[in-house]
Amino acid sequence: MCSIFNLQKSIEIEDCRELLLPESMAYTISPAPSVPVGPQYCVCKVELSVCGQNLLDRDVTSKSDPFCVLFMEVNEKWTEIDRTETAVNNLNPAFSKKFIIDYRFEEVQKLKFALFDQDKSSMQLYEHDFLGEFSCTLGTIVSSKNMTRTLLLGNGKPAGKGMITIAAQELSDNRVITLSMAGRKLDKKDLFGKSDPFLEFYKPGDDGKWNLVHRTEVIKYTLDPVWKPFTVPLVSLCDGDVEKQIKVVCFDYDNDGGHDFIGEFQTSVSKMCEAQDAFVVEFECINPKKQKKKRSYKNSGIIIVKTCKITRDYSFLDYILGGCQLMFTVGIDFTASNGNPQDPTSLHYINPMGTNEYLSAIWAVGQIIQDYDTDKMFPALGFGAQLPPDWKVSHEFAINFNPTNPFCLGVEGIVQAYSSCLPHIRFYGPTNFSPIINHVARFASQATQQESATQYFILLIITDGVISDMDETRHAVVQASKLPMSIIIVGVGNADFAAMEFLDGDNRMLRSYTGEEAMRDIVQFVPFREFRSAPKETLAKAVLAELPQQVVQYFKHQNLPPINSEPA
Repeated sequence: MCSIFNLQKSIEIEDCRELLLPESMAYTISPAPSVPVGPQYCVCKVELSVCGQNLLDRDVTSKSDPFCVLFMEVNEKWTEIDRTETAVNNLNPAFSKKFIIDYRFEEVQKLKFALFDQDKSSMQLYEHDFLGEFSCTLGTIVSSKNMTRTLLLGNGKPAGKGMITIAAQELSDNRVITLSMAGRKLDKKDLFGKSDPFLEFYKPGDDGKWNLVHRTEVIKYTLDPVWKPFTVPLVSLCDGDVEKQIKVVCFDYDNDGGHDFIGEFQTSVSKMCEAQDAFVVEFECINPKKQKKKRSYKNSGIIIVKTCKITRDYSFLDYILGGCQLMFTVGIDFTASNGNPQDPTSLHYINPMGTNEYLSAIWAVGQIIQDYDTDKMFPALGFGAQLPPDWKVSHEFAINFNPTNPFCLGVEGIVQAYSSCLPHIRFYGPTNFSPIINHVARFASQATQQESATQYFILLIITDGVISDMDETRHAVVQASKLPMSIIIVGVGNADFAAMEFLDGDNRMLRSYTGEEAMRDIVQFVPFREFRSAPKETLAKAVLAELPQQVVQYFKHQNLPPINSEPA
């Protein structure tokens, strides 16, 4: 699934520190854990195209000869991934060489694009004139799809009027083909019965041999079978080439595995796609041995393509590249069981390093999600505290104390509002989740009016203990499962989180107290204690592992394509 980049020519950024790293980086990332990337992680290949505009002219007798170098932050150091070709005498280059990167939703993938004017044939960057650079995350690029930004010099000042444009495209063929097949008057192969036919579909391999792609179910005791419709990726069936020849073989099933050959034919997807509406496409099922032996032989039956339809199986990245915004809200538990925030044993105590488990969870999730919301304004809500001036308990209050505008600018804004509110509230109880879930659900409900996939809501609840309003919470989650919404719960401290595991319906679908079943699993629960000694990005991976699948599942169920999606 993951490509291994050719790093033989890689150089660390220290080799050209004077060009690219005049001051310390704003933040660093610990090395990623060496865990296998399984199907639960959103990994796919993204192609980045780069253009430059109004680049600095470093040559005296001609224009600059620019090339672009892509760096990725690896183990807290900038490492070269690849570079483009050189555009000769061109201050507005459009590079034909593309950068191909493995996109991982659960990670902060920080990139740096640096442009140079080639002066020599040397591979060493310090041998070339620096034209400017731009840094961002891969998440920012894919959420923008096409972005133009100012190039900066090493001192942080603009590189003249120089600009860089970066466009992202997912490298995958997301088309799928759905076929509905039948047979008529197939050869009788069983001595005391008819036949038990099934079909196998093959495509040609590079070695000239036929490779099995799909096998239908067996239809017992019939010469006129009707098989269930099935769907396979188009790239699996014909490598995405609708004109490529494929072979369909019909067998009579035998329990001993020695299936009897009935016949075969070759065709193409484009020919099968002629089967539309009431018009079917028929193929003679031919047994070559019988055909050679008998002059009167016509066929061994007819295979019918009843319907053939090619559609797109949209991925999470298709929706993000299409402009879908992830709307992020944080809900923070301020109940008394957390302890006095002035006491070092409290879960809300901010240690000398400026953090606690609540802040760690906010950073882990927020730094990923914020790349997928253009305005980066996030509501931050609290529950379970008494508020001034009347000291009434609230289970749904803005931690910036502005109920008409609970939005915080970026993750930093949430952290600042959280730290500022701690001295001004009294921790109380009980631990009620349903008010905040219903709060976000009201906005998600408004988004159901959308005709394409424009918004999806994510609620992060950070809590230390047992839910007090379990019946109401179960009901709220079941209702929210019908909406473009997911709920992430991070349990801090060492309490019993059995109730949280119950809400996370990985093993069974959650039911409301009314008996109504959730339409889909939208809750992901993670106990923070399992990640205390792990690199911080491992928490983000665990917390966000199910989110891409949940987003795709909702929009597919609603038959909502990505914005401006192309027809199959």
